[in-house]
Amino acid sequence: MTQEQWGEIRQRLLKTVGQNNYTTWIEPMEPGGVANGIATLEVPTNFFGNYVSQNFSDLILHEINAEGITASRLNFVLNGQRNKTANPQPEAPRKTAVVARTTSNGIAGTAPLDPRFSFDNFVVGKPNELAHAAARRVAEGGPVTFNPLFLYGGVGLGKTHLMHAIAQELKLRKPEMNVLYLSAEQFMYRFVQALRDRKMMDFKELFRSVDVLMVDDVQFIAGKDSTQEEFFHTFNALVDQHKQIIISADRAPTDIKDLENRVKSRLQCGLVVDLHPTDYELRLGILQSKLGMQKKTYPDLQIEDGVLEFLAHRITSNVRELEGALTRLFAFASLVGRQIDMDLTQDCLADVLRSNERKITVEEIQRKVSEHYNIRLSDMIGPKRLRSYARPRQVAMYLSKQMTSRSLPEIGRRFGGRDHTTVMHGVRRIEELKQSDSQIAEDLELLSRALKS
Repeated sequence: MTQEQWGEIRQRLLKTVGQNNYTTWIEPMEPGGVANGIATLEVPTNFFGNYVSQNFSDLILHEINAEGITASRLNFVLNGQRNKTANPQPEAPRKTAVVARTTSNGIAGTAPLDPRFSFDNFVVGKPNELAHAAARRVAEGGPVTFNPLFLYGGVGLGKTHLMHAIAQELKLRKPEMNVLYLSAEQFMYRFVQALRDRKMMDFKELFRSVDVLMVDDVQFIAGKDSTQEEFFHTFNALVDQHKQIIISADRAPTDIKDLENRVKSRLQCGLVVDLHPTDYELRLGILQSKLGMQKKTYPDLQIEDGVLEFLAHRITSNVRELEGALTRLFAFASLVGRQIDMDLTQDCLADVLRSNERKITVEEIQRKVSEHYNIRLSDMIGPKRLRSYARPRQVAMYLSKQMTSRSLPEIGRRFGGRDHTTVMHGVRRIEELKQSDSQIAEDLELLSRALKS
């Protein structure tokens, strides 16, 4: 079976099994030979092969035959071991139990890990330094100090990167440990399958015999009562055994709608860490770290001074879009045979730059700030100089400067006709306070996120 044939088969399987199952169970396999009606596929672990055999073998065989290859059985071998035997052996009988085992890579039945997502490739800045430090501590594999570690934040802020980095670091430091990493969707899928096949004892054995359980995107189980109950019992069993649990989600436990209170309570009993939206310095650092990789791919391309700074200022949504913009920019420049300057950047990334344009108004900011501090909008905009009004007014001025394209005189006019020097003073005061006053820094973060949502 050639790579081209396997590529066609995989594309048809993608349409049948869906993106998530395809990425997890189909894409990691490599094609082997076909002999005596037996098609060989290379898999990363024994557990992986057993799972695919149990759940997808009939479908894979159907597509192999549809490609014009005659095969009646599948044979799964570990990567790199295909040529160690002259003839492939028949597929092992389907097992009646799904048992966690430590494989050669130290990960027990885990979803595939991306080698690019390591600690070495994670750019640390103020918005994510606490999450990075906590992840590093857990990855040392020492005594459990906080359980669970709960990482949360918006799309493209680095949650999955840190999860993969923890799993891979544990593999290197403690190869004897059973580390199970999977998404909440995969947890639910295995749970439903165990119920259907009456193999709940095997399911419980798999999830309660691990040393470290890592579940990505836990918000997915919200509203699914039976899955939540099993997750709750699994959680308790592992905590009682002093086994480490690491969870990620797109929001804090208290903000996950339809999640049972007892599950929320459990998720909050360890260390809950927020990956904040990136700031300018972190975005610039990420672009600089990715620049070397692009220059290796396109060694003849030069990038004009100021382009990275421009991208860091303008693309603020998430890290994935930022990295994708840089990749697209280099590819475009290579195809059209031009060096990367500001004109090419704006032409190539016009749609991305438009989608990141700030559309927030000063009036929206004023309303949000007055609601946050529980004061009347008229008092914040009005002439009163009481501290309870002056500080929110300065916060609103600061956010107006940061989040809109309005000039200082324009902002001043919207704050009761104040002079631009008053606005400038307010902005500078908040810039000073956010470095020394944690409450102001937290208020700014909450308000920024609310305004961007």
